Amino acid sequence: MKEYQTITEISGPLVFVETDEPVGYDEIVEIETGDGQTRRGQVLESASDYVAIQVFEGTEGIDRDASVRFLGETMKMPVTEDLLGRVMDGTGQPIDGGPEIVPDDRQDIVGAAINPYSREYPEEFIQTGVSAIDGMNTLVRGQKLPIFSASGLPHNDLALQIARQASVPEEEEGGDEEGSEFAVIFGAMGITAEEANEFMDDFERTGALERSVVFMNLADDPAVERTITPRLALTTAEYLAFEKDYHVLVILTDMTNYCEALREIGAAREEVPGRRGYPGYMYTDLAQLYERAGRIEGREGSVTQIPILTMPGDDDTHPIPDLTGYITEGQIYIDRDLNSQGVQPPINVLPSLSRLMDDGIGEGLTRADHADVKDQIFAAYAEGEDLRDLVNIVGREALSELDNKYLDFADRFEDEFVDQGFDTNRDIDDTLELGWDLLSMLPKDALNRIDEDLIEEHYREDETAESADEEAVEA
Repeated sequence: MKEYQTITEISGPLVFVETDEPVGYDEIVEIETGDGQTRRGQVLESASDYVAIQVFEGTEGIDRDASVRFLGETMKMPVTEDLLGRVMDGTGQPIDGGPEIVPDDRQDIVGAAINPYSREYPEEFIQTGVSAIDGMNTLVRGQKLPIFSASGLPHNDLALQIARQASVPEEEEGGDEEGSEFAVIFGAMGITAEEANEFMDDFERTGALERSVVFMNLADDPAVERTITPRLALTTAEYLAFEKDYHVLVILTDMTNYCEALREIGAAREEVPGRRGYPGYMYTDLAQLYERAGRIEGREGSVTQIPILTMPGDDDTHPIPDLTGYITEGQIYIDRDLNSQGVQPPINVLPSLSRLMDDGIGEGLTRADHADVKDQIFAAYAEGEDLRDLVNIVGREALSELDNKYLDFADRFEDEFVDQGFDTNRDIDDTLELGWDLLSMLPKDALNRIDEDLIEEHYREDETAESADEEAVEA
């Protein structure tokens, strides 16, 4: 263990120390202040004669007389199955008043990259209980599917709903998932104390905490702590998935706060900024996190990610959503207009996308008609949206009967399919049945994206029209 008292500069969350030999990158550091307090940090930059250290607990109280000890190892997360049901702070320390963690292992928080040859293609369904996701933008095991939100929108409520309701349905016939359990890792970065209390109240009230591990980094915690919180969460997820055979859903909120922490550290290091002041390496840094989702051949478990980010100024061309969209396999959009109409959750399905959806639905569990129903609903809703703009110009009276049915379809789709509330849990069969109810508003010849056999099997004839025809025949 090397110890120095050669601090030369303190800048924001960074401490610069002169050294007489190279120190390992990412090495863990202990800094002991004059009053006996100990802070932890991590080597951010290393040269032959100095190192830059990012201090997790903040640099307040550290002066040039402080002692710096290099521990000779990188940061590790103590992992055990007993972490389920526990609440940790942003550095992995328990804050729930429970017993000390007795780990089965200590794993490097940077993780080990999954060999592309050993990756299994994601193609198995995760049910969130949210129709706009399950029916229209299905989440698949091993996928990374972000939620694009904005300031003031209820993305936290949607995150809690998914954490409560997400499950891996059993296969109908000959499924090989028997014995695999489901767990949720919830990593919160830069949230307020009020939001933290709301999260914990919901977890405890619904019992979701029993199958969850929660990491909480609050807004008044040091920003540099936010850079390790998601890595601790993902290391825990990888342990449960690949060593204990859990199907793990990792929810990370808010990735915008994480990226702001990267920008703050970059400014303290006087780095040359990239787009809008963010570090030029932010794409690589985000990819290191997102690419830790997946499945490994020969392992039962899986890691699925739902990162949540708030787009500054509702701008999806901002570097954070822009880079996230490049790395991940789709996105779920939270819409401000739908939210103002009281739709819960206000998910706009038209710009939303799940690139792996078609591989996770179809024969078996999620029914053969899922893809056709989804395609037809998309087409009908898009047509209704276009007609809404036309109605503002010419009025509904100038439209054809079919056009008016598309308008009614768009209204009912938002009111009945998307708007289900944050406490309603719909299984996939309920979602698809509701989809058929809506599609039956349209004439059969307008359902040109669905196989005729499926139309004959599931189309609901208008009972009112049928009874009127029968009365006319009797008369």
